[in-house]
Amino acid sequence: MAAKQTKYIFVTGGVTSSLGKGIISSSLAKLLQARGFSVTIQKLDPYINIDPGTLNPYEHGECYVTDDGAETDLDLGHYERFLNVPTSQSNNVTTGRVYQSVINKERKGDYLGKTVQIIPHITDEIKRRIKILGSKGKFDIVITEIGGTVGDIESLPYIESVRQLKWEMGDRVLVVHLTLVPYLSASGELKTKPTQHSVKMLQEEGVQADVLVLRTERQLNREIRKKVALFCNVDERSVIESRDVSTIYEVPLLMQKEGLDQIILEKFKLPILDKIDIEPWREFVKSVKNPAQTVKIGLIGKYVELHDAYKSISESFIHAGAVNNCRVDLQWIHSESLEQGDIRQKLGDLKGILVAPGFGHRGIEGKINAVRFARENNIPFLGVCLGMQCAVIEFARNVLGLTKAHSTEMDSKTPDPVIDLMEDQKDIIDKGGTMRLGAYTCNLTKGSRAARIYKKECVSERHRHRFEFNNAYMDVFKNAGMVPSGINPDTNLVEIMEIPSHKWFVGVQFHPEYKSTVIQPHPLFVNFVKAALE
Repeated sequence: MAAKQTKYIFVTGGVTSSLGKGIISSSLAKLLQARGFSVTIQKLDPYINIDPGTLNPYEHGECYVTDDGAETDLDLGHYERFLNVPTSQSNNVTTGRVYQSVINKERKGDYLGKTVQIIPHITDEIKRRIKILGSKGKFDIVITEIGGTVGDIESLPYIESVRQLKWEMGDRVLVVHLTLVPYLSASGELKTKPTQHSVKMLQEEGVQADVLVLRTERQLNREIRKKVALFCNVDERSVIESRDVSTIYEVPLLMQKEGLDQIILEKFKLPILDKIDIEPWREFVKSVKNPAQTVKIGLIGKYVELHDAYKSISESFIHAGAVNNCRVDLQWIHSESLEQGDIRQKLGDLKGILVAPGFGHRGIEGKINAVRFARENNIPFLGVCLGMQCAVIEFARNVLGLTKAHSTEMDSKTPDPVIDLMEDQKDIIDKGGTMRLGAYTCNLTKGSRAARIYKKECVSERHRHRFEFNNAYMDVFKNAGMVPSGINPDTNLVEIMEIPSHKWFVGVQFHPEYKSTVIQPHPLFVNFVKAALE
């Protein structure tokens, strides 16, 4: 059902950050998609970094990677997991990228000697990037999430761009504003004043919200909704309650119950069909909330205090758990804690072990110890990116007898560099956006565990790395029982290593977690959880 012209929805936030704009955007997109509209979501990030590729996970959480090699905000992971539609470079815009583009144009003389200013030059560039996805003609509706909070100095050019677009496009633009209604236990009441101030601030910047989504831990009564509608210039139906729920995947069902999708379609004057294809989603949520059993799997990483650093991995386990009718009880284990002491005491009750990706030396020996424990005790093991490299190092040291084997990332003078810098990375000095990034082909060895899991001979997976398995050691590994089962056909890069004699032991150089969605859970995670259950 194609709309004549692409419609634009902007999702802004007030009162506090981390209210869940990404989840509300994804949920609304899911409902509109289920009603037959083609939808995409983009994120505008106010920070001046070009992308989050060089940001510390403690600062930003996970860096998500798209098929076309863009390093993006982790919210793009939510967009893909909810919509099952790939995102791209165009779906994430940062202030750094906007300013870089404008400055490059100024250097080339594109502005013909004019003074370059926030308005119109920066706002024109923001508007151009907002419209890119709509101009391709593929989408009926583009949802744009604006990072940060209304009132932040960094967000002002974005809010100004929304004001201009609302003026230019008229009824093709809607604004959904997400705010907080806190509950004060001392007085036993919900307070709407923060919402009123937040909306007032948005109005001061020239933007009137069309729909308000109120994040709350208590039910909003009719009185509160009427009050908010009156003070904030919206109709009462457009005041939407967003209650705290046990899983983010419930939010689309909650928003459907509140009628958010119908209100949006009415305001856009788009047809509302009675049929909405949301049943598979409902079944998924039912599986997540009512698992038949629980399985304990350890995630070994060096950023485990911040779960967002491994967001796609933890979500992939939710998808895989639903398929296996179980809940994955993820144990977040700091790799540095495994460098000394009794490792059995820390890992002994796990039914599966995943060694997570990462960069740098800290915690590396703990990861290698975790691999050894999984290998020697026949515990299902999955290594992702650096996790696969740790598996190679561990095998080299403890099976091949190359006791000083290492990655040249950690030890540039190792006598046995079983993991080494990729050839095309050797002359690179800049850190940003220069790794092997995005989707690459992987041919699977016939009869291997990987081929049985994927049920294919060739797959495409996303990457984010500089170092790789050193093919000079290929034969010695094969002869000792660790075999490559996935190879990139163009570069001969080893993508997958496995131990066929082990119950379930697979290391992958790529990031399978980036491609797991609600509708298409990743086969590696599904099979890994199944092995852990057995």
